Amino acid sequence: MLVAAAVCPCPPLLVPEVAAGAAAELDAARTACTDALGVLAAARPDRLVVVGPAAAAGPESYPEGTPGSFRGFGVDLDVRLGPDRGGPAGPELPYGLAVGAWLLGRAGWADAPVEGLGVGEPLTAERCVEEGGAIATRAERVAMLVLGDASACRTLKAPGYLDERAAPFDAEIARALGAADTAALRALDTGLARELKASGRAPWQVLAGAAAGNPDLEGALLYEDAPYGVGYIVATWS
Repeated sequence: MLVAAAVCPCPPLLVPEVAAGAAAELDAARTACTDALGVLAAARPDRLVVVGPAAAAGPESYPEGTPGSFRGFGVDLDVRLGPDRGGPAGPELPYGLAVGAWLLGRAGWADAPVEGLGVGEPLTAERCVEEGGAIATRAERVAMLVLGDASACRTLKAPGYLDERAAPFDAEIARALGAADTAALRALDTGLARELKASGRAPWQVLAGAAAGNPDLEGALLYEDAPYGVGYIVATWS
């Protein structure tokens, strides 16, 4: 059963080495992510599942110890998904899960075994919910770190340029994540999410599916902003 979840953004700029001189601009987001991971640790899970965006539809599984890298962003920095216990590793982590691995390493995560799941934009809402339901059965006490960004169209300089639909879309996402509103997340408009370049849509719907078996979960919104025209949201469910 899902007992806790942390929702975090996953821009590579969250990693200070990648952000370089602009690193301080996301200090508040990093602090909120650290607080969110503290909620996961406090839940004492038997297993942590890290879910993030991927290029292909997926779902693609990544075992504990799978490596990731930020070399594609010009930074000589490698990460691993949880501790390396010498088991077989799958393909290298996609960037979203690499950010998740970095967050876990920064927090010194050692509270439960970790596994990763990559889900891409083409994965339907129904499949996302099904995957979430399966995750919730993997241990008696399951926690999730759910990675993804909201719209990328909040300003003229945003990656997707300015779209007037972006701000209300992000506001509803922030409300739903802050309220642990699984019905609202399951009902997200997948077409609109795609047009607004919201990488978190599929991971959030996986979370909604995982939470279906625990109606007692309560949400808290820790952070919501769009410093680069991209919506970044941090929330916890416990």
